[in-house]
Amino acid sequence: MIDLMVYRAEGETVRAGGDLYALRTTEAHLPTTYPPFAALLFTPLTLLDTAAMRALATLGNLALLVAFVHLSLRLVDERHARVESVLWASALAVWCEPVWTTLRYGQVNLLLAVLVLWDLTRRTGHRWAGVGIGVAAAVKLTPALFAALLLLTGTAEAVRRGPWRPAVRHACVAAVSFAGATLLGAAVLPYDSWRFWTRMVFEAGRVGLAEDTANQSLRGVLARLLHTGEPGTAWVLTAAVTGAWGLAVAVAAALRGERARSVLCCAATALLVSPVSWSHHWVWCVPMALLLWAEAERWGGRPRWAAAGAVCLVFCSYALWWVPHGVGRLELDQNYGQMTLSALYAVTASTFLWVAVTRWRTSRTA
Repeated sequence: MIDLMVYRAEGETVRAGGDLYALRTTEAHLPTTYPPFAALLFTPLTLLDTAAMRALATLGNLALLVAFVHLSLRLVDERHARVESVLWASALAVWCEPVWTTLRYGQVNLLLAVLVLWDLTRRTGHRWAGVGIGVAAAVKLTPALFAALLLLTGTAEAVRRGPWRPAVRHACVAAVSFAGATLLGAAVLPYDSWRFWTRMVFEAGRVGLAEDTANQSLRGVLARLLHTGEPGTAWVLTAAVTGAWGLAVAVAAALRGERARSVLCCAATALLVSPVSWSHHWVWCVPMALLLWAEAERWGGRPRWAAAGAVCLVFCSYALWWVPHGVGRLELDQNYGQMTLSALYAVTASTFLWVAVTRWRTSRTA
């Protein structure tokens, strides 16, 4: 549980009044990479001994997995959100690589995903809808893209139907929640906040090597494809185009009433364009697989069942770890077959987005 130990070290640094972004901890000498607000949330970990902390983190993540599956089924189809379905799906999901690695490292991915889905499965106009996304973005910046999705969707709805839509309010609550949590971090940790928002937030290299096999973002794929530790302009342009394309697809799905597909297109886009998306960040594969399974069950057809099976196979096969990786930057010398295996998550997400585009084009033609 190396990441959990980093979280605890961050909490200890906050309590001791130390320099949060000078911290190096564990045998891997890992740095602090999250915003200061996250370190505030980690301070209670310092009250537990290591064994108790690890046990509680594991139990907490298993409980969060059940909650995540429940919310995912509510998002996909309320009729499937029965207790037995949730428990069976959770028992299977725990073995997929992103979830298992989250448990193994003691990561916060399931917590952030639950906060986001709790928001996005609320009834329209719920007064607290947006708080979860805002807090999640204050802990790790990537969930902020969901607020952008809400704002764009609400703006598009306003153009079509009127000046004020619930999605805009939802996005505003998320923005206010993010600002409030960030300002709280700045009030308690002013020096660390200044360093993070003026410097650390721009240093993607602090998180890890771009070409690392575990990095399943576009930047990681391009680093391995181009055999370079920093793909630079190639990544910036690719990420910009993918971000605009992915958000457009997500908004189009939302306007068609396909809420689940819209949310998952946004999640796929966020993971693709992030400078680093470790394999354990891809817990969003769980609702993706559930959506494809539900569609196959509802409409049938071999292509739909094949798609659902392929997504399960990709994320449960651990295939990205079958390639040379580890000490010595072995990923920079991968051949095309190895690069394909180490790009499976990004390829799956891109395919999911492309299928959403073809659905939109087909519906327009019809």
